[in-house]
Amino acid sequence: MNNNKTHAPEAQNSESPKKNKDNYPNQTKQMDEEKRYEEPVAEQSISSKSEPVQEQAKNESSENVSFISFIGGDILTHEFLRRQKGLLILILIYTIFYIANRYACQQELIEIDRLKKELVDMKYNTLTRSSELTEKSRQSKIEEYVSKEESNLQTSTTPPYLIK
Repeated sequence: MNNNKTHAPEAQNSESPKKNKDNYPNQTKQMDEEKRYEEPVAEQSISSKSEPVQEQAKNESSENVSFISFIGGDILTHEFLRRQKGLLILILIYTIFYIANRYACQQELIEIDRLKKELVDMKYNTLTRSSELTEKSRQSKIEEYVSKEESNLQTSTTPPYLIK
């Protein structure tokens, strides 16, 4: 029945314009009836069309990232960043730990280098003192020192012996 009504206006349009004017009230009734049957379909198509438009609007708002919006901080309100804020916070925490760990390691390396230099200086100092002591404890140096001080000490002529 609906098919006949849709073909009827086409047939009237192909006829002369004079007949269209005469049938004008009939055409409006037919159009009203057609609209009555088509309205639910139109509402469905409008609602189905509005959903992609809303999704497209969301996508466009997330795609419109410019340098100015980045500098202004508008990028923080984008859907992607809101969905991934937990991951971004975790990455930020790991980055802070990485920087802190690297700083601590560098400080320890600086301390190790300082201690190595100090150890080398102490080894040279010890070697110098040991050399001076060895030089001063030689028998010839001791005899020379005693003779300069005009002491009554003399070098023994008998060899040392063991007491049992």
